Amino acid sequence: MGNTIMFIILAFVIVGAALLCVTTTRIMRAATYMLFVLFGVAGIYFLLDYTFLGAAQIAIYAGGVTMIYVFAIQLVSKRTLQGLVEHVKASRLISGGLAALAGLVVVCFILFKAGFIINESVADVEVPMNEIGTALVGSEKYQYVLPFEFISLFLLACIIGGLVVARKEEKDA
Repeated sequence: MGNTIMFIILAFVIVGAALLCVTTTRIMRAATYMLFVLFGVAGIYFLLDYTFLGAAQIAIYAGGVTMIYVFAIQLVSKRTLQGLVEHVKASRLISGGLAALAGLVVVCFILFKAGFIINESVADVEVPMNEIGTALVGSEKYQYVLPFEFISLFLLACIIGGLVVARKEEKDA
């Protein structure tokens, strides 16, 4: 019963912070709300007794959000950080809402088709930690080392792009 109550609290925190993250126009607030989402996900890992994944979630993503703060301060003008520049048009808000709704419909369709929502026996299966670790760093079928490598290259490209953008603004100013 306690786990269920804690899960409901964490779910509300995650959903609320995620909604605030995507609806705010200030970049620093969005990064802070995203930090709350990531801490909530870590809380769910701890709730499931996956302490390693929870600790890794906090260590890796807290560092990532710190990097977002640094890039936000470096790459965004002072007026934008203060929230004086950005204005959201109603047409963009409606099109974004429709795109989000379409994405939700696609995800729900995939979940129903794959049987994730209907199949209740999946929740009773406990996966050992060594199997999770092997899946994360393995290179065979249904293992995830290749996506991790692609993500690291993508993040490196983002960092280099951010530095190029920051350098161009310094020369123009």
